[in-house]
Amino acid sequence: MAIRILITGAAGFIGSNLADSLLKSGDTILGIDNFDSYYERTIKEKNIKGALLHSEYDFKEGDIRDAEFLSNCFASFRPDLIVHLAAKAGVRPSIVNPKEYYDVNVMGTLNILEVMRKHNVKKMIFASSSSVYGNNTKVPFSESDVVDNPISPYAASKKAGELLCHSYYHLYNFDIFCLRFFTVYGPRQRPDLAIHKFTKAILKEEAISLFGDGSSKRDYTYIDDIIQGINGAIKNLRGFNVFNLGESGTISLTGLVSVIEKYTKKKAKLSFLPMQDGDVLQTYADISKAKSILGYNPQVNIEAGIEKFVRAFKELD
Repeated sequence: MAIRILITGAAGFIGSNLADSLLKSGDTILGIDNFDSYYERTIKEKNIKGALLHSEYDFKEGDIRDAEFLSNCFASFRPDLIVHLAAKAGVRPSIVNPKEYYDVNVMGTLNILEVMRKHNVKKMIFASSSSVYGNNTKVPFSESDVVDNPISPYAASKKAGELLCHSYYHLYNFDIFCLRFFTVYGPRQRPDLAIHKFTKAILKEEAISLFGDGSSKRDYTYIDDIIQGINGAIKNLRGFNVFNLGESGTISLTGLVSVIEKYTKKKAKLSFLPMQDGDVLQTYADISKAKSILGYNPQVNIEAGIEKFVRAFKELD
């Protein structure tokens, strides 16, 4: 059954891909985004260009810290469900400017929950992050693991968002699923992220800076699989729960570079730098819970995903 969905961060990488998917399913979408200056506005405008042509899509520019703006959106659109993706992104910048990260990621989330309460909207998907696990030594990371040791303000802000969500579930009987995304990549991904940066540098025969000795590992998740997971969460949204959305496999930084070299057919020039504060040594998702409850079933491994990404990158370049 088609529903009315409000997406925050709708012009971003995940938000724009999600809107396109939901529109194909027949849902009605209101996207909101403040075009944060973290990367170029023109990239985000391009992301929503297709959706804006759709009769069931509307877009409003505004900030989730603006309660009056949010209230007006809720009053005019009357959403059945919120997918809250808007956030200040990036681990390293959060160390430089922690106050703004808390203002957007925590107070912005609280604003949304309060506006939901006032407008009697009780269903939300909240975008959390694998960064909440910190330097967890138990692998793969399970939702039942203790996540009380974040190592960056960004990670702490995402854990705080989860806690707020649980509070509103408890107090007001909201249905909220918190989805912990594991290093999402694919077409439209942010230009500051490793796969985009590395692909661009290799194709331009520029040096790549690797932080640490190249052995740090990530569980990279292709955008199509993340969208499938969010759709599963929307369909099964009842009560409060937390889910990992990852590929459930890891690859080292140097291994990632090798795969990109394979599909660009070019050799990387590497420059090794010290490990940066806030960076975790590895991420690795246990996705058994998401498989069981959401029907989550990732299809794109890192080799296939990089091949798709490089092909799309070359077409746009």
